[in-house]
Amino acid sequence: MCTELAKTALNIALSQNGVKEVPRGSNSGPEVEIYLRSVGLGKGYAWCMALIYWSVMVASKKLKVTNPLVKTAGVLRQWNEIPDKYKVKSNPQPGDIFIMDFGKGAGHTGFIVEVLPNGKAKTFEGNTNDDGSREGYEACYKTRPLTAFKGFIRI
Repeated sequence: MCTELAKTALNIALSQNGVKEVPRGSNSGPEVEIYLRSVGLGKGYAWCMALIYWSVMVASKKLKVTNPLVKTAGVLRQWNEIPDKYKVKSNPQPGDIFIMDFGKGAGHTGFIVEVLPNGKAKTFEGNTNDDGSREGYEACYKTRPLTAFKGFIRI
């Protein structure tokens, strides 16, 4: 079962369902810019990791605990710099942060919402869309095969 921090962060992220970039395709907009500012960036940057960091940051403050994540919008930087004790290679659970690696420094991330019985997971991610892009325009639910993930961060 996930920790109180993971559960709270996941619920905070889920409250952002339907947030869209304004204008579409710009990596900006009121909410998107809040996520990006949480990692020290302005508008115009990919924001999937920023949404995750912001969600965990807000949850950490609410629970009065330390945010274990690295303050970054870089998905692969997060994976490479977070202490090994938070890394899980298989058997994800709700509240885990998934990591995808597309090569050449390109990554994508989001939360595991539910592990499905068909070798897939229901996820919640930012900077995606219904086509499953890693450079989309909204925060929404997706279904992805477990084989798509490099690993998971369990906080």
